[in-house]
Amino acid sequence: MIDVSNMKAPGWQRVVADLVTPVHDDRAFLVRLLGVLGQVAGAKQAVLFLVPPSRDDDPAGVTPTPMLTWPFAASGADAQGRPTVRVEVEAVKDEAIEQAAEVKAAARSAASSRVAKIYSQETGDQLYDASQSRGYVLAIPVPGTLPGPDAIPTQACAVITVLTESRSRQAMQTTLAIAEIVAGFAHGHFAQQSLRRTQAASAALDLAGRLLASINSTTGFKGCTLQLVNDMVRALGVDRVAFGWVAGARSTSARGTGDEKRSTRCVALSDTENLDRRMTMVQSIEAAMDECLDQEQPVLYPPPPEGQPGSDVLLSQAVTHAHRELGSRDARLRIASFPLRLTDRAGQGVVGVLLVETSNPAGLDLAQMELLQATLDLIAPVLQVRFSDDRMLGLRAWDTLVKAAAWAVGPRHTAWKLGGIAVLIATLAAVFVHTPYRVGAPFELVAEHKRVISAPYDGVIATLSPGVEAGRRIEKDAVLFELDTTDRRLSLLEASSQVVQYDKQADESLRKGELAEAEQFRLRAEQVRARQSLLTHEISRSRVTSPLSGMIVAGEMRDRVGSSVKLGDRLLEIADLNDLALVAKVSDRDIALIKPGQTGEMAPKSGPSLSVPITVDRIVPLAQPEEGDNAFEVYCSFPQGAPDWFRPGMEGEVKFNGPRKSLGWIASRRVLDTLRIWLWW
Repeated sequence: MIDVSNMKAPGWQRVVADLVTPVHDDRAFLVRLLGVLGQVAGAKQAVLFLVPPSRDDDPAGVTPTPMLTWPFAASGADAQGRPTVRVEVEAVKDEAIEQAAEVKAAARSAASSRVAKIYSQETGDQLYDASQSRGYVLAIPVPGTLPGPDAIPTQACAVITVLTESRSRQAMQTTLAIAEIVAGFAHGHFAQQSLRRTQAASAALDLAGRLLASINSTTGFKGCTLQLVNDMVRALGVDRVAFGWVAGARSTSARGTGDEKRSTRCVALSDTENLDRRMTMVQSIEAAMDECLDQEQPVLYPPPPEGQPGSDVLLSQAVTHAHRELGSRDARLRIASFPLRLTDRAGQGVVGVLLVETSNPAGLDLAQMELLQATLDLIAPVLQVRFSDDRMLGLRAWDTLVKAAAWAVGPRHTAWKLGGIAVLIATLAAVFVHTPYRVGAPFELVAEHKRVISAPYDGVIATLSPGVEAGRRIEKDAVLFELDTTDRRLSLLEASSQVVQYDKQADESLRKGELAEAEQFRLRAEQVRARQSLLTHEISRSRVTSPLSGMIVAGEMRDRVGSSVKLGDRLLEIADLNDLALVAKVSDRDIALIKPGQTGEMAPKSGPSLSVPITVDRIVPLAQPEEGDNAFEVYCSFPQGAPDWFRPGMEGEVKFNGPRKSLGWIASRRVLDTLRIWLWW
């Protein structure tokens, strides 16, 4: 028991020194407070309880949870009973507590009234007669809150119960007063904690503000991260800072819930403009970043000793294999990795990692690490926005769609839900939506009335009428060109003289009675007359005229005047453009769906946005090979007339309106027909 009867006593000075010593951890302070109360009260046992908030209608229904008991283990305490190693505050069993029922009742009552009280072990009433009690329980509520197990709210009240032997009423009242004074030091501790958190938040906000102002002056995500690491080096006075971004960075609600294994890609290194990820140093840095990413917590190497007062449990127990390998080149090197945490609707996730290296032994202490982590938590959303703005438009649009859809289907597995809904809608549409099945085929425009002008006989083109060229319109019976008839006219005169000569010779032979010779001369005269008729006919055909009104669609004769031609040579082609027909090449797989009188639409290549109605007139029953497939010629007409600018030879695509079928049948028809052919027996 510590003598605290005199304010100047060494025991009281030691108590005050223990309680006013700054402690960064609330749990460590409560452990120290528990030990001091147990010592100043001369208790048999002291217990730290965590009491959840009670309901107004049932305050007795609250169950206090014992978190720690005093005296501590002999191996972890000094001669005065103070802890020499870190004592974990965690739930203890009721078997370790003396008079557990009475102690819990006292803790419950003190927590509900927030007033320190003394209770008798026999009756449970407050002390007023010490002669009838075996001992007493002091219940002292502690200001502030203590983070407890997950099942206990963070607003729980901490209560310390002290179990003492039987004493006089005056002695117990004195002990209660001293305990209240000692417990009052908790006000100073929590005030210091609040001040420290405010100062840390202010420092983090100041550093984050300066970093944000710096990175916002850059363009692009790469420039932003390079500026960040360079500013970090100057602000912290460290050797090197590296920044890595998580590949496919996204938010996850809990550790390990990602759909794929995540990895970190080093994107910026202080004082390094061109970063080569094939370097061994960069690969070691990325391995250390991945180690921090997997644990989703800060990692410090060398780690602080575990169990020391004021040490951090998470940093002491963190895995540091990759950090140790990275720091093996320099024994003085201290390495710390910090995750960039981002919180969204799906929860908290890590989008990047910042790695800091320093050879200063005093660098990277616990306070500085808390400052850096708070700063990174503030700038992480800005970096996420800068990274998103640097991506392709398609990825950004997809993210926007997923975020918008998360409002309707929930934030978790949004893409899978959207895919499932899309598949369901597509299936229902394929089964229940019916539309006309349209048979497609290539086509070519041809003139329904077309004439080919050829040479009437072997000869020479003498003259060409004006305007006889491709693209010119010609009226019916208009003269196109004339052939040279000079040779034929001379031959005709020669034939005429031969006819007169053979007639005279025949008459002379008759007078002489030479009947056989007369017959020969007569036959020769007839032969020459026939040749004379042929020449006359050819001379009459030397002037070639147009057989119909139309346009010259083929043939160029301006360079052929004076040249010889042979019988049957194609010289010109004239077509009536007012009467065009469409010839579609329908595959034999679809010809069964085409009938005369069937309607459809066509679109030429020269006007793909145009849709002109057509009607099937006739189907040529003989298939012809067309690009490795059998095709039937289907002649179609234009019931509403063809546009004026249509010309023979134009090509395009025609769609015939078939029977109404479901979308599923339309999409699977070709595949099913092919399978039926393959599997047919």
